[in-house]
This record gives sequence, structure tokens and C-alpha cells, in this order.
Amino acid sequence: MPVRAEHDRAVLAALLRRDPVLHAYQLGDLDDFFWPYTSWFRRGEQVALLYHGAAEPVLLAFAAEDDRPAAAALLDDLAPVLPARLYAHLSPGLEHTLSRRYVLGPAGAHHRMALTDPTRLSGVTGVGEVLGGADLPDLRALYAAAYPGNWFDPRMLDTGHYLGVRVDGELVAVAGVHVWSPTYRVAALGNVTTHPRARGRGLAAGAVAALCARLGDTVDHVTLNVRADNVAAVRLYERLGFTRVARFGEFTLTIGDRTAV
Repeated sequence: MPVRAEHDRAVLAALLRRDPVLHAYQLGDLDDFFWPYTSWFRRGEQVALLYHGAAEPVLLAFAAEDDRPAAAALLDDLAPVLPARLYAHLSPGLEHTLSRRYVLGPAGAHHRMALTDPTRLSGVTGVGEVLGGADLPDLRALYAAAYPGNWFDPRMLDTGHYLGVRVDGELVAVAGVHVWSPTYRVAALGNVTTHPRARGRGLAAGAVAALCARLGDTVDHVTLNVRADNVAAVRLYERLGFTRVARFGEFTLTIGDRTAV
């Protein structure tokens, strides 16, 4: 079965909802907020997403272990029409298929985590105020100091799901979302950080707890991505009721001379 472009959101949603946690980001990208920035590809029941809303295109291809041969076949068919340079989030092993065409630059092993025990949130005092467009300069300054190189789309402030903590008027902690879709009932937390001067006070934990409570009535699944080697963050999220549910890798992909690598 050849790979094909898929434009029917209902078809995509049905396929992705077979594992809504693994595919939370793709489900969220079906929403009107993200849909214009997406290209979708399908081979049988496997789906790959190319997201165009970042500085460079981002490929998302996730599959359960038993489905990875089929997902690899999709990527093998798709590779010749992908951009010359892109970023990718891939389930383990899928990178080998793309290495036939691209030079891969590993960007870290990651966990997908899901909120499986929300009762733990009650043990953390929620903190934070809703941030909006007027807070963007302060938010950019915080990210420059505490989380340089993060992926942040200012449009996400329009969701009303970025919570910030100020101390003496300075924004020192934030918890936000990469994806929020009440239509597809999923959210993915992101851009959580605390200024180095304010760490150790539980501010990020409080902001995450408040954000999860805020999201609760609009989604069925709250997820997030975290680097596998960020032990402190993994432990924080586990304390808040999140569980590691899948592993994946992030990579830069560039067509070039492999002999030079």
C-alpha cells in the first residue's frame, strides 16, 4: 500500500485515537489552531505529521512497538518528498529508516509522560496567574535566562493556558502548553521553567499543578515530553502524578555527505 497525503480530519482522528497519549501532539494539531500548519501522510493505519509552524519543519512519527515495521515502511516511502532539512520526533528504531537518506544529528532521548494519578496534584499548592500578550516581553526574558533554545510559539498565549509566577513584580516561573485541544480532548504541557535565582521553592510544581487543574474539565489526557536525562524534571512530574508511557528520540535531519560526518 503506497503512502498518501491525508486531508480528512475525521479519518486521522480515528487512527490517532487508538492511542491518544502516544499521539496527543498529533491529535492536538488537528485543531483549527494548528491545522493550517500541518501536512499529513498515511500508509494503512500508520500516520506521520509534518508540522510547518516552527522555524524548520518538524516530523512526528510515533508507533507502538508492534506497529513499528509498518511505520518504518511509511517513512521509507515518505523520505524522498520530505524537506532537505528538518527536525524529527521518532519512536525508537524509526530513525534507521531515515538514515538511508539523511545525516542524523541526535538531539536526545525523551520520555512521553501522561497524568495518570491526578489525585497527587492535591498535595501541591497551585500558584500562578494567567499570562497574555502583554506579558510576552517578560516571558521571553525568562526563557532567555532559564530555558534558552526552547520551542515557544507566542500564539499559545492566546489559549489562556500559560500561568506565570511573579516575585516582586518579576516573572520567575511559568508553566504552559504546546498543545491544547478541547475538540480532541488532549493537552501537552510545555515550556515549564523557573529562573535560576528562584529554583528550589516549588514554584514550577505549583504552576504545573494549577495548570493541570485549569485544563481538567476540557481534556481527557494531559501529557508532556521531557528529556530522559533530565532526572530532576522526571521526578518532579512523577511526584505530580505523571507516568512514563513511551520513549522517543529527537533528531536533526539533513541531506548531505555522510562520509563527512
